[in-house]
Amino acid sequence: MQGAAGGAGAGQSGEQVSHVHTPQDCALALDPRRLALQHSGPAGHLAPRVAPELRNLGGCGEQRGVYFTQRSPGDGSRMGGRPSSPLDKQQQQHLKGQVDTLLRNFLPCYRGQLAASVLRQISRELGPQEPARCQLLHSKKLPRVREHRGPLAQLRGHPPQWQPSFCVLRGDGRLEWFSHREEYENGDRPLGSTTLTGYTVLTSQREYLCLLDALCPDSSRDHTQEEPDPLLEMPVSFPLFLQHPFRQHLCFSAATGEAQRAWRLALQGGIRLRGTVLQRSQAPAARAFLDAIRLYRQQHGQFSNDDVTLGSDAEVLTSVLMRELLPALRAQTLPGLRGDGRARAWAWTKLLDAVHAAVLAGASAGLRAFQPEKDELLAALERTIRPDVDQMLRLRARVASRLKAEVQGPLESCLRGKVDAQLPRITQTLLSTVEAELAAVRTLLTQGMDRLFRLLRGSSSSTQLRKEVYSFGEMPWDPELMQICYREAKRSQGQLGQLAALFGFFGTQSLVFGAQDLAQQLADQCLTTTLDCDQATQQLEKVRGRMLKKFQSDSSSARRRFIHSWLLCIFLPFVLGQLESSCKAKLLKFEGDVLAVGSPALTIEGIYEDVVRAFLLQRINRELKKALGARNMSCILDDCSEEPWDQAETDVETEAPRGTCSRQPGPSTEV
Repeated sequence: MQGAAGGAGAGQSGEQVSHVHTPQDCALALDPRRLALQHSGPAGHLAPRVAPELRNLGGCGEQRGVYFTQRSPGDGSRMGGRPSSPLDKQQQQHLKGQVDTLLRNFLPCYRGQLAASVLRQISRELGPQEPARCQLLHSKKLPRVREHRGPLAQLRGHPPQWQPSFCVLRGDGRLEWFSHREEYENGDRPLGSTTLTGYTVLTSQREYLCLLDALCPDSSRDHTQEEPDPLLEMPVSFPLFLQHPFRQHLCFSAATGEAQRAWRLALQGGIRLRGTVLQRSQAPAARAFLDAIRLYRQQHGQFSNDDVTLGSDAEVLTSVLMRELLPALRAQTLPGLRGDGRARAWAWTKLLDAVHAAVLAGASAGLRAFQPEKDELLAALERTIRPDVDQMLRLRARVASRLKAEVQGPLESCLRGKVDAQLPRITQTLLSTVEAELAAVRTLLTQGMDRLFRLLRGSSSSTQLRKEVYSFGEMPWDPELMQICYREAKRSQGQLGQLAALFGFFGTQSLVFGAQDLAQQLADQCLTTTLDCDQATQQLEKVRGRMLKKFQSDSSSARRRFIHSWLLCIFLPFVLGQLESSCKAKLLKFEGDVLAVGSPALTIEGIYEDVVRAFLLQRINRELKKALGARNMSCILDDCSEEPWDQAETDVETEAPRGTCSRQPGPSTEV
């Protein structure tokens, strides 16, 4: 997994692009008249292959479009594993060109945000420190999921069939599958594996078949009149369908409902772990990367906010480009897809999987190539910014004051007319969601302590009690127990989605993941800092009081910061988009003053966004004060510009000691 801090970086230094391809130019040119995907095998497994004819693509320079024909059955591809790519070298080279174009246009944004992050970090070091009572102590543990393993049936092979597999969910959120348990125990290579970033788990066969129908809609086709697909449509008692918008689907089936539930919870934990790797990181480069993605999309007129930032840095860039390619790829490809029923959807997911793999490989390589430059840039920024930070901050304040007078009128009008009416409802919905989730966490902590009390009164041995204390300390990593809390975060997702969609916010999955991460981190931090194994067996009542007091303090601060951050995420891009036409032209008169500083850390666009954010923060703070009461409002920072998950300083690249109880990574489960 690429590190959040920059992980990977890529690209060429400073090179600008004179022409940006449109999505239509960038998509693979697939001429439906020459597309000849044919039905093959009982499951209708479709596999495209490149034909020799090529035609020039208008608007793409020397890039050429390609045609697809049927792949022969002996190509070694398999459903559910990593198939051989249906893209030839020329197509892969075409996609590499699109990745290079994306990086050349994105990396300048990234460099600018790296500079801004260094200035922000230095200014915070020199400024007033956050009161200790409001701090949420950051966990140093390695984020993980419990390893989960067991037998499942899997749809794989050529022709695809339901076959027995032994599946393993690793602690880093990677799923592997083997033919037999013995292969896993012998350390053999798995038949296939996948990282779970971006997947969704479905346990309803009807829902999954409806999803397949929606992938390749055909108004002229009546699915009720089709012959049933013997594999995709045969009854499956306890299915587990892993669906991804840009990757081939994975189909599994458990033997019992209990096993299905255990796997669903484990897989959902892995999906969340992989999805929030950047958001959990406190590394300045991770924050800079997320800001750069937002600014890059805004430069292309995309002020809406969605789940594109779930995943590692390379996965996020891949998702950005896939979304750009998808409309033209769909328009050019789907009309020519042939096959019976849902087999067309399988062909489509196979093609998307190949395109996604090629783009991801290019993005990963590009970000790795950028890493040395990024390291040198951060070191140089530290050397140049720190001596002049006071001067830069004074200039920033002067320009911000003048700019505020210029934009105050249209900004206030936008806030009054479009934000003020909905801000109370969204604030209250967020508050209710987080409070219900944190109440569930407190209940789990209380029940755990009550259980320890009962064991102590029952004259359990010290060894047994220590085992129970250790087991209690592992509660945050138990997906079955924590599901009680996670369900509260999920409960209002639909309502939040409807309210926030009015402002172009479609990132409710990210929001739910953030709330679930918050619950897990608070529970883990509370147990780690208060639950000493030896002390717990001797002074249980004292430990209980300290634990609940700490949870109350930490959760109060974390709740406010979480709501604060997500309100900014929902409203700030919307307000910037509304003001784009009326306020951006006013920035030119201030640009000379900022350029005179000669530092990439200070830009007029950055100052303008800070001004807009400050106005929005006044509204948010006022609403939070109404909702939460005036007490402890000082814990809402004056400069709460943090993105969500800032309270969770867990980075996937760093593992630290786990606390006072010596512990190994959580025990695995097997069903």
